[in-house]
Amino acid sequence: MRQELPHIILSRQPEVEEAFSAYQTTHEFYYEVQQRLEFQRHCEWYEAEAEYHRQELKKMRGELNIFRWFLRRF
Repeated sequence: MRQELPHIILSRQPEVEEAFSAYQTTHEFYYEVQQRLEFQRHCEWYEAEAEYHRQELKKMRGELNIFRWFLRRF
């Protein structure tokens, strides 16, 4: 790519490399921010689901277990 660069952009090489370096750094920064936000949203969703399932389990443990009556042997 470096060999083809002078043919594409007609400016001095250090300026072009500096511009691309700044662009790449900015792009990587925003990509990292996006990835962290997505991970945080996933963690929040997971925690909400876990809490919901804990509440469901607590409710189920408090209910009468009618299957035990059918499976009990005399």
